[in-house]
This record gives sequence, C-alpha cells and structure tokens, in this order.
Amino acid sequence: QVQLVESGGGLVQAGGSLRLSCAASGRTFGTYTMTWIRQAPGKERELVAWISRAGFSRYYADSVKGRFTISRDNGKNTVFLQMNGLKIEDTAAYYCTANQAGPKSSTNLYDYDYWGQGTQVTVSS
Repeated sequence: QVQLVESGGGLVQAGGSLRLSCAASGRTFGTYTMTWIRQAPGKERELVAWISRAGFSRYYADSVKGRFTISRDNGKNTVFLQMNGLKIEDTAAYYCTANQAGPKSSTNLYDYDYWGQGTQVTVSS
C-alpha cells in the first residue's frame, strides 16, 4: 500500500512560481512511474507530466512544456513539480499518481495504482 500526500499549492500571481511536492509512503517508491494530473473547475482533467521510475524519461503536456519541470528524489520518496511562469489557466487542483506498470495517458485517477488527495493551485492576475 502506498499513500501519496501532495503539498506546496497556494495562491500566486501570474508569472510567479510554485513547487509542488508529493511524498509517498512505503519502500517501493522507485518502482513507480509518477504522474501529475490537474483538474480545473468546469474543465476536463489534464495529464500535466510524468517521470519514469529512475527519472530518465519525462513527459510534459504542450500546455506546460518549457514552464514546468517534473523531478523525483527516490531516496526521499518524493516527486516534485516546479511550476514557473504560471498562468491563470494553470489554476487547478493538482494530483499526483503512482503506477508500477509504467506511464499512462489516462486522466482518470482510478486508472492508476495510487493517487493523492490533491493540492490547489490558484493563479491570480
């Protein structure tokens, strides 16, 4: 069983930065592909980024490419999402997920092995 706890969300002005963290329990963190998915009110969920087990492969949605960076520290059981140049349209609840079978393209949290409760990011003008 793995528990995921996101943190680091908050209110920030457009153009600002935030760093989200997702801390995982258990000793098998390094065996999971980690993914960030976001849900904005009235919009469909969006897969933001994923990072492979050892961190050698990463994927970014076009909407965040060049602004967001996903990274992980397997020694600390944590995955990060550094968000720079934030835009109002980045406002959403951000969820991290874990999946042993590798990266997925699904935006449905239930398609992943584990997911957290989310952290809210609000970008103001």
